[in-house]
Amino acid sequence: MATAPKVAHHHHHDAAGIVHEVERECVARGLRLTPLRREVLELVAKARKPVKAYDLLESLRDKHAGAAPPTVYRALDFLLENGFIHKLESINAFVFCQHPAEAHQVPFLICDVCESATEVCDDGAIAHLIEQQARGFGFRAKAQTLEVHGVCKRCSAA
Repeated sequence: MATAPKVAHHHHHDAAGIVHEVERECVARGLRLTPLRREVLELVAKARKPVKAYDLLESLRDKHAGAAPPTVYRALDFLLENGFIHKLESINAFVFCQHPAEAHQVPFLICDVCESATEVCDDGAIAHLIEQQARGFGFRAKAQTLEVHGVCKRCSAA
């Protein structure tokens, strides 16, 4: 008999708390969170939905007139490589990580109406299942991102 899937638990959207947690994690790992990297992280954390790199660039230009695409992409690369943000490939946008101190693979539920993205915390069950299936085919996975598109509860009710 199959067990019921775990329901995604909702996270609080506390941008300052996320930034503070990333700062602590950078200290613990010996990483350098430069002022620009921190500013990009703040912009991603404050966004109410996934944010695109060029939107981040426009926001940065308000304070840094000379900001250029490589500036933003270098900051995003640092944040991605260290697990502080996630990239949603299907919509080419970024969201902050709900658990930046933990290495994990997470599925996302992406609303095609309001463009919200919900990080599903399933204790790695889905990632483990995909890894098992890949091994069964003799495939060695390097990375995985599962993005499920549909309509969220709020938009369905509207």
